[in-house]
Amino acid sequence: MLKTLRNALKIEDIRKKLIFTFLMLIVVRFGSQLPIPGANREYFQALFAQQTGDAFNFFDAFTGGSFTSMSLFALGITPYITSSIIVQLLTIAIPKLEEMQKDGEDGRKKIQTISRYLTVALALIESIAMTIGFGGRGLLESSTVPNMILVVAAMTAGSAFLMWIGEEITEHGVGNGISIVLLINIVSRIPDDFVTLYQQFMSGDKTILSKVVAAVVIVAVILVTVIFVIFLQGGERRIPVQYAKKMQGRKMVGGQSTNIPLKVNTAGVIPVIFASSLMSFPGVIASLLGKTGGTGVGSQIITGLSQSSWCDPSRPVYSLGLVLYIVLVVFFAYFYTSITFNPIEISNNMKRQGGFIPGIRPGKPTTEYLSRILNYIVFVGAAGLIIVCVIPIFFNGMFGADVSFGGTSIIIIVGVVLETLKQIESQMLVRYYKGFLND
Repeated sequence: MLKTLRNALKIEDIRKKLIFTFLMLIVVRFGSQLPIPGANREYFQALFAQQTGDAFNFFDAFTGGSFTSMSLFALGITPYITSSIIVQLLTIAIPKLEEMQKDGEDGRKKIQTISRYLTVALALIESIAMTIGFGGRGLLESSTVPNMILVVAAMTAGSAFLMWIGEEITEHGVGNGISIVLLINIVSRIPDDFVTLYQQFMSGDKTILSKVVAAVVIVAVILVTVIFVIFLQGGERRIPVQYAKKMQGRKMVGGQSTNIPLKVNTAGVIPVIFASSLMSFPGVIASLLGKTGGTGVGSQIITGLSQSSWCDPSRPVYSLGLVLYIVLVVFFAYFYTSITFNPIEISNNMKRQGGFIPGIRPGKPTTEYLSRILNYIVFVGAAGLIIVCVIPIFFNGMFGADVSFGGTSIIIIVGVVLETLKQIESQMLVRYYKGFLND
């Protein structure tokens, strides 16, 4: 990684892209400290300090702490991520969007425009819901209509501005802009998490031996998790494909061999985001309605859906929520893969081009073979996701190691870093090719 960055800094155009990306990220973190005019930051922080669940912790981790501090970027980049996922899902149900997706660069630009408008709409809806839900409880300095409009406009504009920054990094920086903005927000919380871990396990009147053991365990868990995620992200199953030779004019063409790479973690971090968001939704609604706390059945259900209640030996019944979480992760892994990878379409394309999998007949047998392999790979990838996500939950429940960089954050960090390095390497390779052709 360091070698790649060192080589990239030697190339002027890539160095400019890296500097541009760095400056944009400074803007992101600066905007994360700017308070929303008309919002009471102190009351909002005190309100969530009293929360026993983690309804908004998942959201706050993605915004780099901007949410609970009520800064200009309180909504973060999540409205854009949500809109992109929604549009991608709609391409399966709406033929017009499916045509756009297959229409090359022009279709991609049209879909991107739709995602932008949907992002602004989602940000507007979320900001209105927050302003109304928390406005009368102390979020607003004054509950007048002009002040409410100001807060809604500030949060919506902040989210739209973050979307613009992400697209600018993609266009003029190193690429992968939206993911990099999400990455810097998650990473910004890590120093505070290490301080929390230090205060919990290594400060106070503890013996030197216990402090050393705690430090070794913390570092070991983090390193093992990161290494496991690297293997999970990079693992793939390559299915060999052979193309038959055929005559074109007077020439014999074809006959080459290639492969279909199927990633082990085909759906990426999407299943975890879907599962976590779905389980946090009841707690979010309860917080907006001011129905948190209490000892009723509804409050117990919301507590059971909270990750902070799982793997707690004193309250084992709440760990049933972990079982539901695992089921949702597996379900969304299969669901998302089924809409992004179509074995029938792959099989038909291979058949039209004269390709076949050695030992498998073209047509329906190829489709069944691809589906069988894909189901196996998706299960392995989902199992890997569950392991990564359960490790922080287990240590939180058993030892009270409450940190924001859970399995989801680690998967995002590792995935974005690896993908960005690949893009930098590809840009370096393209430059070398251009230089060779110019010579």
